[in-house]
Amino acid sequence: MAALIMGASCEDYLERTPDSIISEEQAFQNFINFQGFTEELYHCVPNFTNRYWTNSWNWGEDEIETSAGDFHISFKIDRGNFWGWQAEHDGWGAGWMDRNNAHTSFQYGDDPRMLKGLWPLGWYGIRKANLGLANLDLMTDATQEERNLIEGQLLFFRGWFHFMFIQYFGGLPYIDEVLPGDQPLRLPRLSYHESAENIARDLRRAADLLPVNWDETVAGRRTLGKNELRINKIMALGYLGKNLLWASSPLMNLESTGSRTYNSDLSQRAAAAFGELLNLTESGSTQYSLLSFANYNRNFYTRGQNWAMPGGTEAIFRSPYSDANDSNWGTSKQYIPLIVGGGDATKFMPTANYIKNYGMANGLPLPEDITQADPESGYDPAYMWRNRDPRFYHDIIYDGVRVVQGSMPPNEVQHRFANLFTGGSYRDVRTGSRTGFANRKFIPIESNMYDEGHSFGNNLHINVPYMRLADIYLMYAEAASMGYSSPTGKAPNFDKTAVDAINVVRARAGVAPVNTKFLASINDFLSEVRRERAVELSFERHRFNDLRRWLLLAERPYTLKTSLEFDRAPGGYNSENPSESRIVNVREAVILERDFSEQHNWLPLKVSDVTIYPEFRQNPGW
Repeated sequence: MAALIMGASCEDYLERTPDSIISEEQAFQNFINFQGFTEELYHCVPNFTNRYWTNSWNWGEDEIETSAGDFHISFKIDRGNFWGWQAEHDGWGAGWMDRNNAHTSFQYGDDPRMLKGLWPLGWYGIRKANLGLANLDLMTDATQEERNLIEGQLLFFRGWFHFMFIQYFGGLPYIDEVLPGDQPLRLPRLSYHESAENIARDLRRAADLLPVNWDETVAGRRTLGKNELRINKIMALGYLGKNLLWASSPLMNLESTGSRTYNSDLSQRAAAAFGELLNLTESGSTQYSLLSFANYNRNFYTRGQNWAMPGGTEAIFRSPYSDANDSNWGTSKQYIPLIVGGGDATKFMPTANYIKNYGMANGLPLPEDITQADPESGYDPAYMWRNRDPRFYHDIIYDGVRVVQGSMPPNEVQHRFANLFTGGSYRDVRTGSRTGFANRKFIPIESNMYDEGHSFGNNLHINVPYMRLADIYLMYAEAASMGYSSPTGKAPNFDKTAVDAINVVRARAGVAPVNTKFLASINDFLSEVRRERAVELSFERHRFNDLRRWLLLAERPYTLKTSLEFDRAPGGYNSENPSESRIVNVREAVILERDFSEQHNWLPLKVSDVTIYPEFRQNPGW
């Protein structure tokens, strides 16, 4: 909590010359000066995609890393060591949530991606936002539009940083004023609901003040075509809805009211916020729309586009970046087995248990026991890759997929295709796939050491968004169904039902609508909501928080990480169309089981913070 007082270490500022010091009246008097002050808040948002040489941001049961490395937080979380998010427990400095100091830009000649941490920069950003809000009256040489833009951004960031904290730690003090540095702190922790209501107030006000598109404002025309990351109404509405949905979820409702169910009032309010957003986007009143499935990869990476920012028309909220080529150093190489991928030996592979969420193209899920055929869905374990959800083929490298497209030395050509069967050359516990699968969602498949799709000349830029439009549809579906206790529930301000919203996302991918058998009860439908989130938002940093808020993190089968073991059937391998390959001896094997309890529903706060004063208590069990 010392960061609440100091915000950051500022050695470089202590050496300012007198000529560099300006008065508050000058700093805040007009839009250009005040916006310059506000811009630093954007650089308080860590880029979790490219935080380190290799990057760990999936901490659910969705992913497992090779045994070559044991320093990432995912390794620690698998073993119940949730202290690992903290810098003092992260000897490599690999985590994106914490750093010992808060740096918002290039400093000390170091690589800026190595300096960003959510915990210090979030508190720094909250203090900075409060400082700006306290000085709004000094903005005298400005239009009303300019005042609204400044106030809206400051309110958004104050709410956003608080939301990012409470989803991991539970209710916290809500800092809505500049705290004096010469007085003791005595702010008690609020309940989750109390914290969320404060966040909702700030985000609602921000949404009312901000435009949909800065390019269409007088002030924004000064930076025309360069405003896509600037905070706008859609971002504020998206996080307003997300904050309310999270607050309504079983874990957060339990913390605040003692009930392990959804809070229907908060769910309805979340649905209304999402409904307002979706009305704007579907009417064509915004710059946002779902990307076509042919361009789906642009959500996550671009190449050959002069380092263009990924996200297209679908990304709503993203972190800024200092060097697009940073993503080539680690992220582009961390998903392909070392034998063809190169790079660091630490690789991150999808777990077999998670891959079961990818159902069939006809919209039906796989059977719970994947060794058994399912006549209704058409699933056949002998042809496990046949007729699957199209997102499976986009996201996942499975056995037999051609990985290397170009030439290879004759003695290595046997590795051209993904040998992911049991005993295959891609199946290496230390440097390859432990699970029988590899991830291609965030990289072109040419990102290997032969095709060199990640080379500088290909302008490959990888950046996974914090929020995109497909997520809004799925959160709306969850909020509307739980708020109105029906798969056909809908917000009063939006004409689509919960099931309609899911089907919008499925239709984009070419997947059949939710089957009517899941519309008979709210619990049946919720299972499809959860599965759809697992597939559409796979490996995008959502799963860990979803499992926690649903009170499923410590429940079987979500504690298991498994591999798929199988052999290629004699004469059954189809190199031209691997989805038609036949396999035998299919079985699922447990790699590890995570020993979690309800203690693990919340991350532990820093000992140095909770010992400042009694009212800032530690989370249960830690």
